[in-house]
Amino acid sequence: MSTKKIPLRQCIGCGEMKSKKEMIRILKTDTGEIMLDATGRKNGRGAYLCPSMDCFKKAVKGKGIERSFKIPVPRDVYEALEKEMEQLGQ
Repeated sequence: MSTKKIPLRQCIGCGEMKSKKEMIRILKTDTGEIMLDATGRKNGRGAYLCPSMDCFKKAVKGKGIERSFKIPVPRDVYEALEKEMEQLGQ
């Protein structure tokens, strides 16, 4: 029997490869809206992030989200994502 392949994704903050299930998906919808996708199943372009505030801050500082989606990200979007990350961390 063959073993089931585990999908790996790279964190846009720290750059580590981890299992898709242990990461948080950031989503850019067709309308250009950027939000967290807790289910991991919504339609749109996705970027993955470790569930820690350190990685989120590295992604903001290194503009990882902007590079992944190839668009400039406004400051208020970062603030909204930060609030959602804090809620998931509890």
